[in-house]
Amino acid sequence: MQEQIDISEFRKVDIRIGKVVEAERVQGTDRLIRLTVDFGGVRKQALTGLGHLYQPEHFLGRKFAFVTNLKPKKVRGLVSECMILAAMKDENEVVPLVPERDIAEGSQVL
Repeated sequence: MQEQIDISEFRKVDIRIGKVVEAERVQGTDRLIRLTVDFGGVRKQALTGLGHLYQPEHFLGRKFAFVTNLKPKKVRGLVSECMILAAMKDENEVVPLVPERDIAEGSQVL
C-alpha cells in the first residue's frame, strides 16, 4: 500500500461520470485511443493506452469514471484533458470503471 493522505487531499481530485461520444485509434499506434467525453455540456478529450485490450467501439456511447481536473498533457501531438479510471491487476487485465446504474453525465464521484 502507498502513503496515506488526508481526506482534504483526496477531495482535490475531481472525478466525474462522462459519456464517450467519439472514439478512435490514434494513427500509427497499437495502444492509444482518443476519446471525446461529454460531461454534461462540457466536452473534454482523453487519451487512453488501452488499445491493446479494447477496440475504440468498446467505449463509444458508454459512461465511465474520469479524473477531470488533471493538467492537460500532450501525447503524440494530441492533448489529453482528463483520464479514464480503471482497475488493474496487470498490464493485460485492465477494466475501466463504470457506474452501476445510469446517472447523468457530469455527476460527481464521491
